[in-house]
Amino acid sequence: MPDFATYPSLKGKTVFVTGGASGIGAEIVQAFAAQGARTGFVDLDAAASARLSETTAGEIAFETCDLRDIGALRAAFDRLTDRIGPAQVLVNNAARDDRHDWADVTPDYWDERMATNLRHMFFAIQAVAPGMIAAGGGAIVNVGSNSWWEAGGGFPAYATAKSAVHGLTRTMARDLGPHRIRVNTVVPGWIMTERQKELWATPEALERHRQRQCLPDLIAPVYVARMVVFLASDDAAMCSANNYMVEAGSI
Repeated sequence: MPDFATYPSLKGKTVFVTGGASGIGAEIVQAFAAQGARTGFVDLDAAASARLSETTAGEIAFETCDLRDIGALRAAFDRLTDRIGPAQVLVNNAARDDRHDWADVTPDYWDERMATNLRHMFFAIQAVAPGMIAAGGGAIVNVGSNSWWEAGGGFPAYATAKSAVHGLTRTMARDLGPHRIRVNTVVPGWIMTERQKELWATPEALERHRQRQCLPDLIAPVYVARMVVFLASDDAAMCSANNYMVEAGSI
């Protein structure tokens, strides 16, 4: 494992992460906790959330909620604020890349995919931005995907939602920038989470993907977390409204 950087500016900061119980989200939670940040996360999976909280050193808090329910999201953020303070950093990570055939998509399924992969990001920003404004600044990191950059097929609703993340980042960076709130997108490639390994990472698929990448190594979730941590730190104080790729050169 590489010898990763420590960012003194993150020590004591309050960080909220969505979808923090597993996969990339869990790595993000652990990375912020290791920096000495007060780290809160929300997730639908109560058991996985409890396991992560119990096994991660540092100040960790979690609330269980379904992010498709915006009222529940707001209430969970309110509870985290009561426990660890208002968010100074928000990481909009939660998403699900379920495969689906374009010919089978119904209006209800399309709307549910937007609620799962996009809508909550805006309302999470709306919930925390007033506190960041009052504090004089903050950092928001939205997690996108390179799937639509690659013209990947098999999940049109997911790819559409993830492409919209970049528009959300750009417009909110403009609206919140005067308050010294930075908004950026981290763009992961194919990240080897346990979910990916279990469902889709066949030897044949992995070999095809290696041929697309400039670098030969598969990407562990920790590398996405490291980019998120950097963008939340004061080292990235002049970074906003942009995409930061963690995809081993696969576009």
